[in-house]
Amino acid sequence: MATVPNVDNKRYQGLIISIALFLSLIGALLAFTFYTSNLLERNTALIDQTNQVANSAQAVIKDLFDLDSSYGEDTNSPHIQRVLSRLEQNTALITSSIAAIEQGSTITDAEGNSYDLPKIDSQAQTNIAAANEQWKALEPKIQTYLKDADNIMVTSADELTQAVEQAKTSSLFINDSLDNLTKDVFDSAQRQATTIRLIQVLGVAAIFTYFLIFVFFFVRRLRETDAEASAARQETQEIMETVNTGLFLLDKDLNIGQQHSRALNNIIGSDSLAGENFTNVLRGRISDKDLKTTQQFIEQLYNPRVKEKLVDSLNPLNKVMLHNLSEDKSLDNRFLDFKFSRVYDNKDIARILVNVNDVSDAVYLEQRLEKERSQNDMQIEMLTTILNVNPKIINEFIGNTQAHIEKMNNILKNPGSSQYELEGKLKAIYREMHSLKGEASALKLHSFTKIASDAEDKLHALQNQGQLSGNDFLPLAVHLDDLLSLSNTIATLGERINRSAPSAAKTSTVQAPVATQNPVTDHAASNANFDGDGGLDIDLDNETDDDLLSFYNEFTKEIAARQGKRVQLKSTTLTQTSIPAHLAKPIKEISIQLLRNAVVHGIESPSVRHTAGKTDVGTIDLEVQDNGSNFMLVVQDDGQGINYDNIRNKLIQEGRFGTEEANQLSKGDLLKQLFSSGFSTKEHADEDGGRGVGLDIIKAKVKEYDGKLNVNSELGQMTRFVITLPKA
Repeated sequence: MATVPNVDNKRYQGLIISIALFLSLIGALLAFTFYTSNLLERNTALIDQTNQVANSAQAVIKDLFDLDSSYGEDTNSPHIQRVLSRLEQNTALITSSIAAIEQGSTITDAEGNSYDLPKIDSQAQTNIAAANEQWKALEPKIQTYLKDADNIMVTSADELTQAVEQAKTSSLFINDSLDNLTKDVFDSAQRQATTIRLIQVLGVAAIFTYFLIFVFFFVRRLRETDAEASAARQETQEIMETVNTGLFLLDKDLNIGQQHSRALNNIIGSDSLAGENFTNVLRGRISDKDLKTTQQFIEQLYNPRVKEKLVDSLNPLNKVMLHNLSEDKSLDNRFLDFKFSRVYDNKDIARILVNVNDVSDAVYLEQRLEKERSQNDMQIEMLTTILNVNPKIINEFIGNTQAHIEKMNNILKNPGSSQYELEGKLKAIYREMHSLKGEASALKLHSFTKIASDAEDKLHALQNQGQLSGNDFLPLAVHLDDLLSLSNTIATLGERINRSAPSAAKTSTVQAPVATQNPVTDHAASNANFDGDGGLDIDLDNETDDDLLSFYNEFTKEIAARQGKRVQLKSTTLTQTSIPAHLAKPIKEISIQLLRNAVVHGIESPSVRHTAGKTDVGTIDLEVQDNGSNFMLVVQDDGQGINYDNIRNKLIQEGRFGTEEANQLSKGDLLKQLFSSGFSTKEHADEDGGRGVGLDIIKAKVKEYDGKLNVNSELGQMTRFVITLPKA
């Protein structure tokens, strides 16, 4: 961008020189005033010092007479000690003050302020010399007396008498000399003050005259310049009213320039922008983090060592959303795109030119396309699952999803206001959500898993919140509705595949559940069935437990891959034992949680297993047994076992128990804590564990079916869970 021509610099060269000369005159006058003030202050200090010497001399004479009249009094009496102390101080003060006056050195007053005494003229030197001569005659006699004045073993009457006699002679000469000195200093200071006032009056008159000349010669030139600037502003204004983008300049303090395009008001949504601070315009409309980043970004634009192209790639206001702050709630938030360019004055960065465009339509189009792309990806994911997973498992998942959502919906409907009741609702919802997430993760339905994980994040935050209220549960309705919508989508896709497949090849008849509304606001709609005309009917004649074992095997391998582990699942009884129909669902839910727990918490990483002398591949055994009256599920891994010390330390770390109380807990007590809601020994939660819900789900399911739970573990060797559920 073009800079101001050199001719303009020459045009104002005379003005600059005149102002500099004017300021120089003022500066010289101020400097002279400061110098004379300092000189007067030093003269005043000299007068004060001479007066102080005179007063101290009078005090010395008085104290000598007082001591002479009080001779014979106890030297340790308060009166004698006070007079002696004062006499000693005044003697020292007179000696130092006379020396300072003679030499023109620095003195310090009683308040600790230091003053430089001026050099005195010859007449004053004569007076101070006369005073000093008399003092030198008196001061040694005083010192001789003071040497043994308070010593009762030494008679000092003669010394005191000599000092008093000398004081009678010297005091008159000292006072006369000091009076003459004070008069000389005062007369000299008065002459200096008169001279200073004359120079100041002449200086002010010269400055005022120069100012009048300055105004007379340059006001006309300034008017001509203003006229030219007004014409230039008019041209700029016409340009600014014509362009359709927002244009404005920013200075180093992030202030918007006085000139900007008319379109900027409509784009930003403010009628008054000229002179406003850019950060104040954006505050409240973008996040505080983005606002701080914007300030740092513009600071870097003013840094000449930073390349403009490099810093432009870090632009935080590229397609940024500005929140609507107006009272008109019908207005949507808008997306604006800010472009920043440097404006140079010669080689210096003078301003930042900002070009802003409203790109809301383009951004909304991108978001719509991205949403459609995500929906397509989600449908492809679900379609892949439908095509690769046994229909029986898909059917169970959809049915279980509906059951979990319905159960969470009913939990939300149940009244509860006390903290105990609200915490119970929270734990129950957490268990259902975690079970649903486990089944979705096992089927590789990442969309389901993501929604359930987000819901678990909110539930986990509520667990750590402390005080709960009914309103805290309202945001969960959105997650339940999304999960229900996804389950309907799976069923719909299955139905479409079934309709398009040849009739001879059809192995299932899929009917999509009726679409439901929000599960909190419309509870009746969320009670979808999976039989008759409202659900999913599948011919299961070809289903075997080999499919279930394959499902479990894929599930454990996928978790192991995410955790950086290697696992082999074994079972000799799952394909040979028939699971009772009413226990199929709880057995599957418990198995999923136990298998995940074994991979995440039991099996070690290959490097750790190798160090412990184990094979790199961990082994998990899943067995089922039917002993007539009960059905048993056994899951055993050859991992690291249960570390009770880790459980105890984690309980102390989370503040659930004190150190002494935790050390007294038995292994049984520690196992109970391991099965409590929200407790996990895993440091960081992820998709596969660390929430402290998996074992809580197992405990709840076993209790629901009146079963038994047994845990056996050997540290560094294995962990075995035995679940016993009655068949009746």
